[in-house]
Amino acid sequence: MKRLQAILISGIILILISIMADATPTTLIWTPSTDIQPYKKTHVNLDWYFPVADEDANGNNLHVLQVYGPTLSLLSDKPEDNLLGKLWSPLGKVMVETGFDYKKGLGTQLDKHPWYFHFKLGIPEDAYFKNMPAFAVGAYDIGTKNDETDNNVLYFRLAKTVNFDKFNAGRVSAGYFTGNKKLLLDEDGEKDNAGFMAAWERCMPEISNRLWFCVDYQGTNSVYGALNYGFAWKFNDNLAVIVGYDQYNNTNFKDTSTLQIDIDF
Repeated sequence: MKRLQAILISGIILILISIMADATPTTLIWTPSTDIQPYKKTHVNLDWYFPVADEDANGNNLHVLQVYGPTLSLLSDKPEDNLLGKLWSPLGKVMVETGFDYKKGLGTQLDKHPWYFHFKLGIPEDAYFKNMPAFAVGAYDIGTKNDETDNNVLYFRLAKTVNFDKFNAGRVSAGYFTGNKKLLLDEDGEKDNAGFMAAWERCMPEISNRLWFCVDYQGTNSVYGALNYGFAWKFNDNLAVIVGYDQYNNTNFKDTSTLQIDIDF
């Protein structure tokens, strides 16, 4: 019943905001992308993760994880747009974003400290020379409770669009991450706090320019390790929805389905 209520609420929100309002998500289905939000715009994400079972492997009740928060761009890839102006021009293609999330549904104790922060510095493809890959480095899930919510995941990632003559085969990306060794643990309670990230994503103009597909992977058997796949639909220049499925590497965790609404103002 709770899951049905959450789905109905999500549908109502979607209808309302579609009446009001292309968001390129700064995450893929699961992991951070190399994208940075557009300068002078506020990006808001509304995310729900629905478990496919009512209980975990230990018989604990599972809840719908809810994640809400804004992301703000601090720098433009056009130096003349920035407050620092020409002082920034030597690194004028560098873009920066930051934001925070409010999370609910992780568990009673963790829900007492729901605030998490994130930061990313990125450079787009071809910024300084032809065929240069996009690059991003950042941190996310910076929690406020020591050794409880401070997962403090640090990462870097490269991404490159692949073309065969005039055919766009999509964008591939790879990276590496590390986090709090006291919190990122495997099924045996052992440290498993660093691993590989990879993804393939592509817009589907053969069907519609509004449609995007992605397969996204993050290593380790910690809570972050998962294979994820899904699609996004762009309703207009300010609204997109992502639907995905998350298969965790750790078999003690139950799979989840993802609904994410991205809004730009």
